[in-house]
Amino acid sequence: MENGIPIRSLSRGIAVLQAINRGGSATLTDIAKACNLPFPTVSRLVQSLLHEGLIEREQGRRRYRPTALVQTLAHGFQGDARLVKATRPHIVELTRMVGWPITLSTHVGHSMVIRDSTHALSALTFNEYFPGYASPLLDTAAGLIYIASLDEAERGTLIASMKVLENPEWDHAIALAEDAGFIGQLRDQGYATRSFNRFTRNPGKTSSLAATIFDDERPIGAVSLAFFASAMKMEDAVERFSELIRTCASAVSAELTATSRMAEWPALPGASTREEDAAG
Repeated sequence: MENGIPIRSLSRGIAVLQAINRGGSATLTDIAKACNLPFPTVSRLVQSLLHEGLIEREQGRRRYRPTALVQTLAHGFQGDARLVKATRPHIVELTRMVGWPITLSTHVGHSMVIRDSTHALSALTFNEYFPGYASPLLDTAAGLIYIASLDEAERGTLIASMKVLENPEWDHAIALAEDAGFIGQLRDQGYATRSFNRFTRNPGKTSSLAATIFDDERPIGAVSLAFFASAMKMEDAVERFSELIRTCASAVSAELTATSRMAEWPALPGASTREEDAAG
């Protein structure tokens, strides 16, 4: 990698693995469509992933699925334990109030990755989603409100890195992310929406709205509420849920900010830590 230019084959290989992981299993055609890559390219990348043992072909079928070896890619990663701990009670309570599942996700590379969700607590869901499930950054309500919450320099750097990959599927979303009026609107209203979500296990079946979580004014993730697209129009969902999802995000943000600032306070003169007391 030179001058910030990524190795395209590696980027494509990661995209293929993410596409397989999102669907649980997928055909070469499914993968090529999801990644917007030529079929021969996908075939070669899949063969490489098979060779490395990260995926396997389903017996008697032309479908590929992840193996347990993919878990080694996250070995040693501590995740966002503090964020998850602070968020969990709030998203559980919100699900109990509205019935729909709530998801906590954070930004990783060009994706929003699930850290926690309440799908298991809701009957109003097509599938359960576990930590690690990734969706393209600009194709989710969570990603849109997250990128809108970044300062101009950070947002510009992130968008520039996405342009390098020259993915035509991202062109419209990148144009929106560069539109100061659109970004300003998201920041002012405090939430983003996405209709007919494409990158789910049931593409096009759900819509969502999301709000940013901050830690001392720094955006660190987003909470999103998903609902059946056939159950209500987006404008009705906004009227019913936008204030609730913003309140949830604000409550988590307040807790995180309070604990961060407490950790920064200097110890009082003469005060001892528990470890020092125990040693004494």
